[in-house]
Amino acid sequence: MKKKQQQQQHGGAGGCPDTRPPAAAAAAGGGPGPGGGWRRRRPLSLLPFLSLRDYGFCMAALLLFCLGSLFYQLNGGPPHFLLDLRRYLGNSTYLDDHGPPPQKVLPFPSQVVYNRVGKCGSRTVVLLLRILSEKHGFNLVTSDIHNKTRLTKSEQMELIKNISTAEQPYLFTRHVHFLNFSRFGGDQPVYINIIRDPVNRFLSNYFFRRFGDWRGEQNHMIRTPSMRQEERYLDINVCILENYPECSNPRLFYIIPYFCGQHPRCREPGEWALERAKLNVNENFLLVGILEELEDVLLLLERFLPHYFKDVLSIYKNPEHRKLGNLTVTVKKTVPSPEAIQILYQRMRYEYEFYYYVKEQFHLLKRKFGLKSHIRKPRPRPEFFIPSPLETEEPIDDEEEDDEKWLEDIYKSGGKEVLLSPFHTLGTDTASG
Repeated sequence: MKKKQQQQQHGGAGGCPDTRPPAAAAAAGGGPGPGGGWRRRRPLSLLPFLSLRDYGFCMAALLLFCLGSLFYQLNGGPPHFLLDLRRYLGNSTYLDDHGPPPQKVLPFPSQVVYNRVGKCGSRTVVLLLRILSEKHGFNLVTSDIHNKTRLTKSEQMELIKNISTAEQPYLFTRHVHFLNFSRFGGDQPVYINIIRDPVNRFLSNYFFRRFGDWRGEQNHMIRTPSMRQEERYLDINVCILENYPECSNPRLFYIIPYFCGQHPRCREPGEWALERAKLNVNENFLLVGILEELEDVLLLLERFLPHYFKDVLSIYKNPEHRKLGNLTVTVKKTVPSPEAIQILYQRMRYEYEFYYYVKEQFHLLKRKFGLKSHIRKPRPRPEFFIPSPLETEEPIDDEEEDDEKWLEDIYKSGGKEVLLSPFHTLGTDTASG
């Protein structure tokens, strides 16, 4: 009896005393509490180690995560700092599996503009560029606009934006006067161009607009359908000696504006436009070649820009394309009288000063690379008459050749397969445009 009382006093059959307070013991055993009443059993918790405050904090974190994930998807990707962190840590395969491909190692320069001067071999060079772009994988960017060389400020901004956003490396080509990219906050590209003897360029354009070339007897009718017959068959000497608009300034002031730029004064024959054109040649043009020495021009382009022009000279010299080159030679060209030629020299005195300046720079560059000219002895510089006042009225745009239409004509004639071959080229007379 005494032993049972001792066990009851120590609370248990195991001989271990019950150390819980009476309220807890009553709740655990379902017995009455201190007041003699019954208490509910505490429900089991999924996270028994968290308090209500901790549980609220977890829910808030989960909400923030969901909002962040939604923001991520709406914005098309992870924040830049996460990508930078992943690149820094170098132990994540996320970019390899889901991110953009590794950036292409771009050559330098990767932005080239060929603002080609009309009737200066541009069709030959454009065709070469099409072959080279397929062979070397650069982005050749052309334009559907072929006869608008002077642009408004808004047109300049729009064109510069379109050029600058092209996939690099790119080469953009169009008949357009020099564009100053840095003026509108863009990266200034590298410029290249080719010019020729000003009188020869004028004569080529004069007869090309009237009679076209050997690609088709009627192609000139399509190009200048509104030209009246008396204008089409106007004698070149009459045009020059009687001072027709097409054969006088400012229409003859043609080459310099391609290098001077978009400023209104660039269209006025004079020293200001000439000096600005020279300055741009020195500061913004990698190379300005001479059409009369086209093979040397191509050779220098291959050395300066191998990722664009590698193998261009061997392609150009391939005899299989000489017959295609002959199609671009202007037909029915006649030579003006000595008197008319002398008047043209006078009217184009600034054009000639610029031409001989560029030619001298080109020959200096050739000597630096050890190139020797293999051309006939050049004609002496013209003796100019005493200058007369030059007109400065707004010039009229010359109609340029539609290069896209020209290529389509060539393809339809059966030359498409040959032109697309990377080991063939177009050979052409340097008089072609």
